[in-house]
Amino acid sequence: MPTLSELYKLDGRVAIVTGGSRGLGLEMAEGLAEAGASLMLCARRDEWLTPTVAGMRRRGYTVEGAICDVSRPVDVQTVVDRTIASFGKVDILVNNAGVTWAAEPEDMPLEKWQKVVDVNLTGAFLFSQAAGRDMLRRQWGRIINIASIAGMHSSVQGPHYAAYAATKAGLIGFTRELAVSWARKGIRVNAIAPGYFHSRLADGAIALNEASIKASSPIPRVGDAGELKGVAVFLAADASNYITGQTIVVDGGRTIA
Repeated sequence: MPTLSELYKLDGRVAIVTGGSRGLGLEMAEGLAEAGASLMLCARRDEWLTPTVAGMRRRGYTVEGAICDVSRPVDVQTVVDRTIASFGKVDILVNNAGVTWAAEPEDMPLEKWQKVVDVNLTGAFLFSQAAGRDMLRRQWGRIINIASIAGMHSSVQGPHYAAYAATKAGLIGFTRELAVSWARKGIRVNAIAPGYFHSRLADGAIALNEASIKASSPIPRVGDAGELKGVAVFLAADASNYITGQTIVVDGGRTIA
């Protein structure tokens, strides 16, 4: 029987983390690196990516970086090809890149709706498809889709994120279907659905909802730094080998209150 430390080790594994240069993506990337994985971090902007890669290398981690728009198939394939050229394979994919646009549904510009869908949902599909081909060839892989509790319940009296909620609900369904498609081919696919955590994307919504979170959530606070790191490592590591198609909710109990 493996020891606990062996179950959580990622030595020799290679991970792509989209949206990995800051915020929750960086936190999860750090967790994978701390567990022993080599990383390919993706971001849309060099001013975010380059300092992050340099900082992680100073800490002794094996990290490469790539500028990537996850909604562009050419960019996605280039990242996967570069990862294989640098490290020989892709073992772990964290589909974390995401955008949003706040508007009343009746006022949502179609181009903003489309942008959110293209990045949040189509981007996850494109990366899963491209990385999945290498995983299928080797009959081993772990895909982690970063969904949200916005895909599980509505936010009445809060910001109106119809496109964001639709894509996050779509990611949960995509996770289930991909898991069934590839489970017998050595690939596990799961999702994490965070509640409110401080990030550039979420801070505007937190400002509107923090009083409600403190009043009604079983754990009455916003998520702290580090509280997604362990979940990501768990789903990437052998500790979760008998789990696929699941969405782990990390929200302080908000969705059950």
